[in-house]
Amino acid sequence: MGRTVAIGIQDFEKIISNNYFYIDKTHFIKEWWESGDDVTLITRPRRFGKTLTMSMLDYFFSVKNADKGSLFEGLSIWNEEKYRKLQGTYPVISLSFANIKENNYEAARNKICQVLTDVYVQYDFLRDSQALTDKDRDYFDRISLDMEDSVATLALNKLSDFLYRYYKKRVIILLDEYDTPMQEAYVHGYWEELVSFTRSLFNSAFKTNPALERGIMTGITRVSKESIFSDLNNLEVVTTTSNKYAAIFGFKETEVFSALEECALADKKADVKKWYDGFIFGNESDIYNPWSILNFLDKKNLTTYWANSSSNSLVGKLIREGKRNIKQSFEGLLKGGHLITPIDEQIVYNQLNGSAAAVWSLLLASGYLKVIRYQVAGDVPVTEKPQYELALTNYEVQVMFQSMVSGWFVQAEDDYNDFIKALLRCDVREMNLYMNQVALTVFSYFDTGNSPSATQPERFYHGFVLGLLVELTGKYELTSNRESGFGRYDVMLEPLKPDEDAYILEFKVHDNSEEATLQDTVKAALAQIEARQYEQKLLAKGIAPERIHKYGFAFEGKHVFIGD
Repeated sequence: MGRTVAIGIQDFEKIISNNYFYIDKTHFIKEWWESGDDVTLITRPRRFGKTLTMSMLDYFFSVKNADKGSLFEGLSIWNEEKYRKLQGTYPVISLSFANIKENNYEAARNKICQVLTDVYVQYDFLRDSQALTDKDRDYFDRISLDMEDSVATLALNKLSDFLYRYYKKRVIILLDEYDTPMQEAYVHGYWEELVSFTRSLFNSAFKTNPALERGIMTGITRVSKESIFSDLNNLEVVTTTSNKYAAIFGFKETEVFSALEECALADKKADVKKWYDGFIFGNESDIYNPWSILNFLDKKNLTTYWANSSSNSLVGKLIREGKRNIKQSFEGLLKGGHLITPIDEQIVYNQLNGSAAAVWSLLLASGYLKVIRYQVAGDVPVTEKPQYELALTNYEVQVMFQSMVSGWFVQAEDDYNDFIKALLRCDVREMNLYMNQVALTVFSYFDTGNSPSATQPERFYHGFVLGLLVELTGKYELTSNRESGFGRYDVMLEPLKPDEDAYILEFKVHDNSEEATLQDTVKAALAQIEARQYEQKLLAKGIAPERIHKYGFAFEGKHVFIGD
């Protein structure tokens, strides 16, 4: 009988003491320590064991855990006598920004100050020790929820100094999920304020800190150096494309298959591989996300675990509000295709609204995309960026995205479903009725705030195309804005069954200078379908002309008129 699979435990001691299912990753301790790196930033998607790894490091190095060496007995690191002697010998400052998910700057700053205050509480014995002077005690007492910026941004630096003087040994700082507040700041519009604060905090903790022995920061993204790391030239950055520590975070296929055998699930290897394999870190392929594997071992049900385990609001926002090229590329990804794009692993948040490459870079860092192949920098002219070929990571991610697209229309779910039914039975009157209800309800949901859909409705109808793609998967092959005959069509629905009808939809925005009414715009759309012979692709496949239905969609603000 296999070990108990406990879900959601991020405390190393609790897992080991209870003999819960655990895959030994303690060799990371040796790899990291012997690298000699001053400060290491490790980026991995969420739920990939970053927090558990930081807990493991705390239990191994911290003087507070000097009596916890037995936790490592039987694990790989304990085979090294040098490291057995190293356990429990360093002062460690361990903190996490994982819960800082506020919708305004003041609340986020207060949460960070609370985290810093809590760390000081852990070391409150320092205040009255001989290592501190009266001035030090005065500073210690100023640490609070409402402390000034000048106090807060120096808090880790000063605590390092206090610990160094007390223990006569430099400190290790472990900062988990450093970028969680950054993502929330971007989504909620207080990015610049937070960056100014955290830049000072990180610089004093990790750069101008003579009491620092080593430091590790973890997160999902590598926020651009210009944003918060401009002064940290001592930073060793390990991203998902780095070879360093490639197999530490996540489960290798051999580890997954061994776990399946332990839990009497060996017959599920192929299914598990389809659903959860696909992550590639550096030169390590066939990496599985731990969250999905642990949940599958526990529940024995193939479904979305990792993809739905946290908010996907930023990813959804970027695709939903993205321009035509983003939605079209995403359409191809949903259909199993690949995407060719340059990638910049330094995420520049203020470029996310305008740069498709920045969006794909974020999705890659977040684990939703994987690298199929890429150009080596030396093979690319210095004036160009290397190109990456990307695809959705696995079937779980595909299912998650399909659910996300369907969720865009949940406010108008009944009308949306009724529109699709009316389309498939060629009922133009009801198509008009339900499509207008859908547009009225969700049109503004596709706004960016800078280029509202009322003037650029393509943001809405290209999102609408993605909705059709998801809803009609398995029944129709959907393509949009592709070559056919003498021109390009907006949407074509080609039946997968030979005895069913096909549909061509042409979208046009009403132009007062060219058409007097929406009916005229529809006529222009239908004329374009005929003039450019969009139906040629369908006819070439043997679909009879009478089974090809053509519709013009005229948009004016939130009003839509459909004609055939």
